[in-house]
Amino acid sequence: MSDEEPTEGRRVGVHPLFVVFGVIFGLWLFVTLIIPKSKDSPPHGPGASPNTTAPLPGLMSSDLVPSFTVTGKVAGINSITLLVPQATTDSQVIALLQSFQKARLNDALEGLLPATTPKDKLGAFAIADIYIFSEKQYAEPESAKALSRGAHAPGEFYPSSIPYEVAMENVRGHYAINLHNKTKPEHASLGFGEDATGVYSKRYQPVF
Repeated sequence: MSDEEPTEGRRVGVHPLFVVFGVIFGLWLFVTLIIPKSKDSPPHGPGASPNTTAPLPGLMSSDLVPSFTVTGKVAGINSITLLVPQATTDSQVIALLQSFQKARLNDALEGLLPATTPKDKLGAFAIADIYIFSEKQYAEPESAKALSRGAHAPGEFYPSSIPYEVAMENVRGHYAINLHNKTKPEHASLGFGEDATGVYSKRYQPVF
């Protein structure tokens, strides 16, 4: 016969190793080409978290504006202290800050607060620091004086009945105006912070 008979011990057909490798290769193609790569897709949904920490956006509130009382004015540093009820929420503080900004832009802030720069060419609030407190013992001119000196002012040279750290942590809201600064004429925050020194209270969050 011309056809060669298979000899004893010789395997006939495809070797099992080729079958195994073929299956593995097929699964790999299925996983990489057919199933979408979820790891490369941006995360979505409430459980998603960004890879990098983005700066906090400005805060907005549609809450009711709380009542307030002007408790002090320090002409030398263009500061005003205000007292809101103890039950005032952060959302209401934001609403109050927004109302001050709106009033200033409409030239109506003087109807709400005493002027800090009545003779300035840029208006009655060309420079102002408005501090909002909800504790009566801190809503005093002494708090404004301590805060105006800054975090690193030597305490022995500037004695105060209210230390800087205590006043800072009790600020509920801060609205700063400087119309002479064209790049950043105003800013407001929950709590209190100093960008120049990097000192911020525990509740600090920028509002605008």
